[in-house]
Amino acid sequence: MERGESDTEGDDTPLLHRGTEDKVQRAPACCSSRYGLALLSSFGFFVVYSLRVNLSVAMVDMLNNTHQSSTNHSSSVCPAHANPARPKHNHTASVYDWDSQTQGWILGSFFYGYILTQIPGGYLSGRFGPKWLMGFGILGTVVFTLLTPVAADLGASYLIAVRVLEGIGEGVTFPAMYTMWAAWAPPLERSRLLTISYIGAQLGTVIALPLSGEICFYLDWTYVFYVFGAVGLVWFFLWAFLVFDSPNTHPRISERERLYITTSLKNELSTSAGYIPWRAILTSMPLWAIVVAHFSYNWTFYTLLTLLPTYMNDVLGFSIQQNGMLSALPYIGCAVLAVLSGQLADYLRETCLYPTVVVRKSFSIVGMLGPAVFLVAVGYTGCNYTLAVTFLTISSALGGVSASGFNINHLDIAPSYAGILLGITNTFATIPGMVGPVIARELTKQNTIEEWQTVFYIAAAINLFGAAFYTLFGRGTVQPWAVHTSFSNRD
Repeated sequence: MERGESDTEGDDTPLLHRGTEDKVQRAPACCSSRYGLALLSSFGFFVVYSLRVNLSVAMVDMLNNTHQSSTNHSSSVCPAHANPARPKHNHTASVYDWDSQTQGWILGSFFYGYILTQIPGGYLSGRFGPKWLMGFGILGTVVFTLLTPVAADLGASYLIAVRVLEGIGEGVTFPAMYTMWAAWAPPLERSRLLTISYIGAQLGTVIALPLSGEICFYLDWTYVFYVFGAVGLVWFFLWAFLVFDSPNTHPRISERERLYITTSLKNELSTSAGYIPWRAILTSMPLWAIVVAHFSYNWTFYTLLTLLPTYMNDVLGFSIQQNGMLSALPYIGCAVLAVLSGQLADYLRETCLYPTVVVRKSFSIVGMLGPAVFLVAVGYTGCNYTLAVTFLTISSALGGVSASGFNINHLDIAPSYAGILLGITNTFATIPGMVGPVIARELTKQNTIEEWQTVFYIAAAINLFGAAFYTLFGRGTVQPWAVHTSFSNRD
């Protein structure tokens, strides 16, 4: 076995993959276990993101509007839209007098828990299996989501604590799922399978934002947490009974598919499960390229995820009902382009024989520079509501292209340790979620368009830096330290 194939930067078309995959006939995708896993994990990430973003919309309705209107809309450049009459029974939920700083801490508190379980999640999923780690992680988040209204009534500090605990539960999900895909995703189907899997995150945002607005409008904000919590319980039972850690432990997988998956991966996975080359991992420049790109992309992503409903309400003047629907548009575009980019990326690698590194860098550049340009443009649309929403949608949609760029590069450079690598990169990439909303709210105390321009400029500049760094130092091949145990242990 030529170890040099893993080291070669320029020629990283999947020669190793093609040689092994051609020996076993490709198993059909229709009704397959691997695509079933992709769909069910997509449902899981739908739950994860719906539980993460519902507070962003509910927050608009949780605030004392009589107090907020005197401080927010008076300084807003754009005239408020006519608000439709709200049902009379909508006044039963409590409202709170939280200032903009408190709001920023509440919206960002989730990430203080989320960051704690990234690396432990990658390690534990590799040690004990990803299925139950992800299952119980999301179940814990569901339970605390159901307790959110009680916590809010007790006070802002209790709500912050509950959100931190939700973050601790959700923190294991991405590392666990990357560990699972390391055992389930054939190399030449990675972009397809992972974009299907992670499209659930976008769909969760797309559906949760408008649905949360409708729930707030017709019922009250407390039902936002009850409805999505119930959906999370349904997912947990499906996950518990239908998902397995690997093809070899799945009782219903066809022998053809099992052989196809395991044979295609045999030269990539380490056979020494207890050995983790920490020093090589932490000194790997291709990994740090992913870290910088992930951090940069998430600054823009989390700023919009947590504050877009606030921007729609306080600057553009949309009602809670209109707010949720319009806030979802950017994520619809992101979901569509993420899936399309996954299909295109694997087509370019498999059929056109483009090197993996070229595909990953190209998709990352488009998925980071594009959003930066259109995000800055949003700040100059004034009160042109149509243009503002259009630019926000294009910005977020182009971000979906990066789903086939740096976002899944962990599986290219070290599939055996993909969960740990994702834990490391997601630890750094969570920092923007912690500090981004707080900084943005500090910069937008008067909610003027000029203040929001500053927020957009900062996000765009960070995106540009991340794209440049990844382009210089990103790689597309399995790194030597990720396969050496395989070569030394295999006959």
